[in-house]
Amino acid sequence: MADIAAVADVGTRTFFNYFASKEELLFPETDDRVRAAVAAIGSRRPGERPVEVLLRALRAAGDNPGEHLVDDLNARIAALRAQVSRTVPSVSGRAAHAQLVAQREIARQLHIAFPNELDEVGAAALVGAVVGAVSGALTVLFQQPISGAEDGERLHRRIHETTSRVLKPWLASQVETRG
Repeated sequence: MADIAAVADVGTRTFFNYFASKEELLFPETDDRVRAAVAAIGSRRPGERPVEVLLRALRAAGDNPGEHLVDDLNARIAALRAQVSRTVPSVSGRAAHAQLVAQREIARQLHIAFPNELDEVGAAALVGAVVGAVSGALTVLFQQPISGAEDGERLHRRIHETTSRVLKPWLASQVETRG
């Protein structure tokens, strides 16, 4: 923290006026992403199935397929966050907790949007399956070396390709049910 504060030309006390913890520095957008997902669920379209709404909500939240990583800075922060989350237990715990809280709220909202199709357990299972699949794939992706020179566009493309491959069964099932 002292290094970060020094680079920012502020004292560590000043740093903690803006961030409650060092872990918060790596996860500033969690609430905004959950709000975006909830808004997308709330604006479901006529005839849209729960999985379609969920996938659209996750895209709106920026979790899938890496839409929030279109610039270099955000891409590098995401790569750093993934690396630190794998190696620093307190950050790993914060990441897991943030994901759990987000999943619970998204599942709750999905259940509210589809009360006749999804009970609370079904909504939680659907959200967990999709988010877990994406998280698992991204964990493997971020285990691969990412060079400091890798730009945001290339990292965004790798994330998009990975998540699209993982979500292919859900996306394909939506095409089949519409066809």
